[in-house]
Amino acid sequence: MDFESWWLIFLPLLFGLGWMAARFDIRQMLSETRNLPDSYFRGLNFLLNEEPDRAIDAFVEVAKLDPETTELHFALGSLFRRRGEMERAIRVHQSLLSRADLPVSQREHAQHELAQDYLKAGMLDRAEDAFAVLKDTSFALPALRALIRIYESEHDWPRAIEAVESLRGLVDEPVPQLVHYYCEQAQAALAAKPANIAAAKHALGDANKAIVAAHAQSVSASSVRVAMLNATIASSEHDLPMQRQYLQSVLRQYPEFAGLIAQELLNNYAETQEAELGLEVLSAHYQQHPSLDLFNVVFRALRIQQGSELAWGFARLALQTHPSLLGLDRLLEVELAQSPQGLALTDSPIPGADLTLLRRLIHKHTQRMDRYACQTCGFQARRYYWQCPGCNAWETYKPRRLEELE
Repeated sequence: MDFESWWLIFLPLLFGLGWMAARFDIRQMLSETRNLPDSYFRGLNFLLNEEPDRAIDAFVEVAKLDPETTELHFALGSLFRRRGEMERAIRVHQSLLSRADLPVSQREHAQHELAQDYLKAGMLDRAEDAFAVLKDTSFALPALRALIRIYESEHDWPRAIEAVESLRGLVDEPVPQLVHYYCEQAQAALAAKPANIAAAKHALGDANKAIVAAHAQSVSASSVRVAMLNATIASSEHDLPMQRQYLQSVLRQYPEFAGLIAQELLNNYAETQEAELGLEVLSAHYQQHPSLDLFNVVFRALRIQQGSELAWGFARLALQTHPSLLGLDRLLEVELAQSPQGLALTDSPIPGADLTLLRRLIHKHTQRMDRYACQTCGFQARRYYWQCPGCNAWETYKPRRLEELE
């Protein structure tokens, strides 16, 4: 290939153009840097020196000097919210929304940030209005999730159901708490004075439809709750066979929840003069699916129906198979309730034992284990909850006490 002499002119020209472009970029960068307020660099310096309070003050000064710094406003607002300074966060985002020249995307962003400020501040009415504005924007999905949380906290179940339906129109994902919303409606109807049985039945019918629609997902807890509420309705209508059918369906389909319905099922058998048969059913279930709550019901029933000797025989065998301090504490509690003197009991399997002292020592160590625990946040409670009071998550409690989970 022949060398062309004109390349000797072209190459220096390209080099010169590159040098001039670099010089122009450097000058532009230096010019922009000089235009930044000193407060901006002071704020960066404070951040690097781990002085967040002084850094915030510096950045606030920058925002005042240059109102066009929208990203800095967003950063400050989020920082104020995380620090719990809700009034300052709200003012920052309101000042952004007051700007007429703010682009639509940034206006929606500011509206979403302001709604979150209201929510964290506990101003639920304002938060609800702010999130509702975002339903037809790019922030529709997080806005609907937030509205669902608000309606839950207000126990506004009809609007929560409506929000869930809107959410399912945007994303194809399971919403297991939908069944519980209908159950909450049914429970409220049953708690009314007088009880609104028709409304409760209608709500449970919707709950069953939601369970069928979520057949691919785990719905054990919600199905148990529906069965328990149906049993309550049957009991209020004095339909004992139907009540028993609902309770026995829990034993068959969701045996781990037996402890929640054991006493109610035993009472059902007692009302039909079949207490012994009910005890036999529960005892057989305990052999296959032992739990502390079920142990407690069976032991108490044995103590009443067949006397302390057979009850303690059952307890001894159960504790040998499944050692449990909490189980021992429970049966000592029953024994002392039957023999309140609490001293050396002549019919005790431990001759001359002071059961009051024994139970006091054991109870001291079992108090912390006699609780249900949320699998998400760890919140502990003595009673079983369908929704955790700590983190408000649904179906996060296992129907077993802490000792059984350890």
